[in-house]
Amino acid sequence: MLFRILGHLRVQEAVEVRSPTRRAILTALLLRSGHPIGMTELAELLWDDPPSSAGANIRSHFTGLRRDLDRAMPGLSHRIKTCRGIRSGYRIEAGPEEVDLPTFVQQSRQGSACLARGEVDRAITVLEDALVLWRGPFGQDLPMTRWFDAHATGLRNGRLDTYEDLFTALLIAGRTEMLSYRIETVIAEAPYRQRLWELLAAVYCVQGDSAGALSVLKRCRTVLVEDLGLDVPPSVEAIRGAALTWDGDEALRLVVGAAAARPRPRVAGAVAGHEAARPLRAAPAPRLTFQERTG
Repeated sequence: MLFRILGHLRVQEAVEVRSPTRRAILTALLLRSGHPIGMTELAELLWDDPPSSAGANIRSHFTGLRRDLDRAMPGLSHRIKTCRGIRSGYRIEAGPEEVDLPTFVQQSRQGSACLARGEVDRAITVLEDALVLWRGPFGQDLPMTRWFDAHATGLRNGRLDTYEDLFTALLIAGRTEMLSYRIETVIAEAPYRQRLWELLAAVYCVQGDSAGALSVLKRCRTVLVEDLGLDVPPSVEAIRGAALTWDGDEALRLVVGAAAARPRPRVAGAVAGHEAARPLRAAPAPRLTFQERTG
């Protein structure tokens, strides 16, 4: 992978661009791969309130960025193109296979499609591969301007959507060892994602731990009602009903049905210049039983 932006920005796997402004410029070019960014837009994405010297600063940083790229790989600076005319500005030439973000988008979309078709083992493999590309939060070494903050939010949501699809596939496949722990680690990062709470409670139900499921749902209720002031949604109440009746089959059916009915979001849809995941038409939910999935 030539350019990695899902985490700390890296070129050629290990080479770091030291200047924060140069990192921001290179990241912006990669987010708009193949499309030019004009000088005015570059200034606005680098600074919420651009200084009067923004143009001169940017030109100076492009000189330094070209040196950084040649340090990573001789001749790599030629990937940065200066565009003139109506579409004046700067762009970078990088194929989808050379940047981790479009690879993640493609794999996430493919895994989601496999899950919708009921190909859960294939979905698990593809979704795990997609999430491995993440080496940390996007944007942690970039200026948190409005432009970059919007992209960080969109990419974070795309990553969390992918985790939800993966956890759903693992549960349907009966591969629940350490699954509750994995879901808890993501809930710690995103406690207001209702779907994660439902999946965690369903794991306990399928494992026959009704008390554990009810404990999870109590925590979920605290988050939704006390923190956010929301009513408990029917989907959470449905999982609670399965827990109260010790019905692992019903919990699993609820997970499968939700996976089939849930519209697939546009993964990384905030990122211009990369093809985002299209909404998928869900396949009919298979009628699985707890015994079939656990043996």
